[in-house]
Amino acid sequence: MRVFVTGATGFIGSTVVRELTDAGHQVLGLARNDAGAQSLTAAGAQVHRGDLEDLESLRSGAASCDAVIHTALIHDFSKFVANCEIDRRAIEAMGDALAGSNKLLIVTSGTGMGNALPGQPATEDHFDSNHPNPRKASEVAAAQVAARGVKVAVVRLPQVHDTVKQGLVTYAIQVAREKGVSAYVGDGRNRWPAAHRVDTAHLYRLALEKGDGGVRYHAVAEEGVPAREIAEVVGGGLKVPVVSLTPEEAAGHFGWLAPFVAFDMPASSAQTREKLGWNPTGPGILTDLENMRYS
Repeated sequence: MRVFVTGATGFIGSTVVRELTDAGHQVLGLARNDAGAQSLTAAGAQVHRGDLEDLESLRSGAASCDAVIHTALIHDFSKFVANCEIDRRAIEAMGDALAGSNKLLIVTSGTGMGNALPGQPATEDHFDSNHPNPRKASEVAAAQVAARGVKVAVVRLPQVHDTVKQGLVTYAIQVAREKGVSAYVGDGRNRWPAAHRVDTAHLYRLALEKGDGGVRYHAVAEEGVPAREIAEVVGGGLKVPVVSLTPEEAAGHFGWLAPFVAFDMPASSAQTREKLGWNPTGPGILTDLENMRYS
């Protein structure tokens, strides 16, 4: 297939591009600048210039391909609400281009959207359109596009990692380096789900080749890694003390990251594994944190 990939030069998207080209698919990758275009060409992909706020570029890219994998998101968490709205408009624009075509649009969201009951793992079959997290905008847009007859699937991401980046943990490492302590909140038993980025890219390909519309998938290899264990490995890597903070202390210590650090966010991928035969084999997040270079 010829696949339009947004976020094609990003941490996850670039791995998706490699996964698709290795499997024989043609990729049209969205690039904001010359550096991105060069990296896509080097990866064997075709280049489509534009960005998430250039809606016409998104429409034309989507219309010219057999399917769309939308991995892009502006990762400026100080403007999280605004960036989620940009994502909503981008999804709607690509949906407009695909209406009536039976082409698959794969949208990216977060596993937190599947949380139903406190302490219970998020599941693929649950979504609360009134969820307080602004990230819900992506799935609300996906549902609206699907209501217009577009075939839409959602891939929800946990903390996607390798030895260079680890999702929100990367920002926690930056805070630990700046503050001289690696911190967690309370007893640190709250859990974060995780998956290696190669396994995550493989899931996107399976969703493209074997999946269907109206389905949500969880790219979850580890259901929930305790925050304290993450903080301990980070502390060891940075050679700084590991400390517990109260919620009040965490707000001043972590800044915008504080609410995320305290969340208990376990997530299941049982339905995903059954539907797609996805079997993640990459290293766990603690292993990647142990093997990363902190200097």
